[in-house]
Amino acid sequence: MKSKVKWLDNMTFVGESASGHAVVMDGPPEFGGQNLGVRPMEMLILGLGGCSAFDVMLILKKSRQQVANCEVELDYDRAEESPKVFTRIHLHFIVSGRGLDPAKVEKAISLSAEKYCSASIMLGKMAEITHDFEVIEAA
Repeated sequence: MKSKVKWLDNMTFVGESASGHAVVMDGPPEFGGQNLGVRPMEMLILGLGGCSAFDVMLILKKSRQQVANCEVELDYDRAEESPKVFTRIHLHFIVSGRGLDPAKVEKAISLSAEKYCSASIMLGKMAEITHDFEVIEAA
C-alpha cells in the first residue's frame, strides 16, 4: 500500500490515500497556514473515530441490530511539550435505533477497542483511551 502527501503552498498539503481519495490538510495562520483544511493531528483523531465507528456498525449489523444513527464524540488531551502526543482520549458513542440491545452495543465497542480497531490499539500504546455510550430509541 502506498499513500502520498504533496505540499501545495504555505502550510497547505494534499494527502492522497492508497484507495485514491484526497484530503486537504493545513495549519493555523500563526504557523503560516491559511486554515484551509484539517490539521494533521486532527486527521489522526478523526481516523480513530472513523475506525471505531466502522467496527461498531459492522458488528451491530452482523448482530441484526436496527441502527438508525451512530455518532462518536471524541474528547482528548495532548502533551504540553513536543512531541505533543495524545495523552488521553475518550470516545462517547451515541447509537440510536429501534429495539437496540445495550449489551450488544457495549460488546461491539469493546470488540472494536480491544481487537479490531488498529487506530485504537496503536494510539492506546501512548494514550489512555476510554469509552462509554448511550443508546437512544429511534421514533
